[in-house]
Amino acid sequence: MISAEYCRTMARYNRWQNGNLVGEADALGASARRAERGAFFGSIEKTLNHLLWADTMWMSRIDGWDKPRGGVTESLEFTESWEAYKSARTIADQGIRDWAWRVEDQDLLGDLTWYSGILKTNVAKPFWLCVTHFFNHQTHHRGQVHAMLTAAQGRPGDTDLFIMPETA
Repeated sequence: MISAEYCRTMARYNRWQNGNLVGEADALGASARRAERGAFFGSIEKTLNHLLWADTMWMSRIDGWDKPRGGVTESLEFTESWEAYKSARTIADQGIRDWAWRVEDQDLLGDLTWYSGILKTNVAKPFWLCVTHFFNHQTHHRGQVHAMLTAAQGRPGDTDLFIMPETA
């Protein structure tokens, strides 16, 4: 079982790491961000778009955000431009933070039920497990982006949770 404090810590980590990766991806330029890199979603930009789409999808279930359009395939082009992506990422990270500061331990109890487009069926899982998955999914794809940035001669910063500044 996770706690509200876990959610707050991971929301801070999410924003800190997105700032780290987006800043480094921004410095690479458009062609390097869009280059095929052999990752599951191909490029840095497509992977970041998928992650933003998935964050929005999970927050639609967790906190009532508007459900994003399309499915996983469409997630790769969730935003129409890099500037739109950066703006949407900033807004989403603030929304995730706002939710985490409102959530209480008891809110993490019970089940979350939703229709899974991937599984093509209704799913019910413990709410705390879904929130854990949400944060784990972010870390998974940010790790892919970190590797792609490094391969592109970028220098993304530290990712270790215990190094996260208190001000993040």
